[in-house]
Amino acid sequence: MTAESNSTMSFAVLGPGGVGGLLGALLARQGNKVLCLSGEATAARLRESGLTVRSERFGTFSVPVRAAAELDEPVDACLITVKATNIDVAIERVPAAALGDALVVPFLNGIEHVARLRRSYPAEQVVPATIQVESSRTAPGEIEHSSPFASIALAAGANDRGRVERLAERLESAGLDVSLRDDETATLWDKLSFLAPLSLLTTHANAPVGVVRTERRHDLLAVVHEVATVAGKQGAEIDEAGVLTRLDGVPDAMRSSMQRDAAAGGDIEIEAIGGAIVRAAERAGVAVPVTSRLTSDLRSRYKGGVVQ
Repeated sequence: MTAESNSTMSFAVLGPGGVGGLLGALLARQGNKVLCLSGEATAARLRESGLTVRSERFGTFSVPVRAAAELDEPVDACLITVKATNIDVAIERVPAAALGDALVVPFLNGIEHVARLRRSYPAEQVVPATIQVESSRTAPGEIEHSSPFASIALAAGANDRGRVERLAERLESAGLDVSLRDDETATLWDKLSFLAPLSLLTTHANAPVGVVRTERRHDLLAVVHEVATVAGKQGAEIDEAGVLTRLDGVPDAMRSSMQRDAAAGGDIEIEAIGGAIVRAAERAGVAVPVTSRLTSDLRSRYKGGVVQ
């Protein structure tokens, strides 16, 4: 453990984009030591200008941070905030030997990335986590936080609870809403149960959630039910009515990050979201016809970020 003598911690942030840049800036503003890991062009910009956040909730502020292309010093925790599509290449910036006993905290969409990370790092150091936030990188080091919410859930295992509790305290002290949960499976499926219908349907329809809720209501209800059924087979009980209440409560104009990535011509997280559900359903022997259809259509439509 590389804890400092006071309550601060040292962090590496792999992928200082919309989510990573926001977390890194908030943690640095609280006095924690932050090292951002990125490509050299972005790292050079961060070394020169630091991170700047514009947010109604957190205010507008700039903070200096260290930046490098690869982890080169011990830290208490490494936050993984890249897209799921980039994880295999991105984690090359965090060699296991350099990581030491630091916690690895992935804020990625989906469920399969946890097993992937545990093949590269000690399983007990990987702390599954989720984040609910709307935040985007407008330029290297420039972060726009556009949602009133910024909520994190950390799954604390029995062996690392003390360290995870300290991490939670640091994140909470930085201004984030943080909850600790015991069940990592439920933690990941809870987010996916909301994210999957939102992402798959807004992207498939190329429409905001308000349109999907009315014109694609039948599909919306079906995906919520299918994901809940698969989650139940994994031991995670999903409150379908609660998920629908959350989906019905978001602003009509809201668009998912998958939809925005598709519109921008970037890689979309179809395998991390739709593909992961379909594969889990196949293993469990559960039929998910609507989720399968949407996933198949999106796979055909978007290949390498290009509309086919």
